Amino acid sequence: MPENGINTYNENPLHAALKAHYAGPDGAFEVPVDGYIADLVQDGVLVEIQTANFGAMRRKLTSLMSTHPVRLVHPIAAEKWIVRLDPHGETLGRRKSPKRGRWEQVFTELVAFPQLMREPNFTLAVAMIQEEEVRIVDGKRRRRGKDWKRSERRLLEVVDQRLFLTPGDLLREIPDAIPTPFTTADLAAQLSMPRWLSQKMAYCLREMGAIVSVGKKRNAIQYVFSGEDASIAV
Repeated sequence: MPENGINTYNENPLHAALKAHYAGPDGAFEVPVDGYIADLVQDGVLVEIQTANFGAMRRKLTSLMSTHPVRLVHPIAAEKWIVRLDPHGETLGRRKSPKRGRWEQVFTELVAFPQLMREPNFTLAVAMIQEEEVRIVDGKRRRRGKDWKRSERRLLEVVDQRLFLTPGDLLREIPDAIPTPFTTADLAAQLSMPRWLSQKMAYCLREMGAIVSVGKKRNAIQYVFSGEDASIAV
């Protein structure tokens, strides 16, 4: 019988480990619901773990949340260790990646369906994790000179979680010091993030109705939080 009762056939280790983490002692795995298979059900909530490609989940999530509360869990690597293996599985080395993930990276996936945050049956959980990324070094030359391919991701620990129930929960992560109105450049500066990421964040917040555009300053779109006086834009 599979460990923890999870059907791990052809399932990547990170996905399986997160299911076990979020299920706790009482969660039910691989539950048939309305023609779909929910990753797990915990306290009446359908929980879907999605490590990438939110767009592939659109139809399933939209259908399930019409009659059930649904939580989408997305992991982001706060810290990552790179494990290099040869084609026979022998370890060539292990090192810590200098890259550190941040919760705002969820917006690179959320652009697929930001409007879902407006639905009362939909909630989003961002799991900040420590992980291992396993790479198989096979000597084949690839784009950018890589001689390896990623094999799998392994969960080491869930170090933090941010739960977003409404668009307003996302807005609370924006510092009060941001000017009004603001641009994506202001957003990037306040959150110390790259401009391209602040642009994705602004798009998502606008599509879910949390912010509105009120004009332009030079070539930059200006935004205010929903409910603020749009007449302040000049």
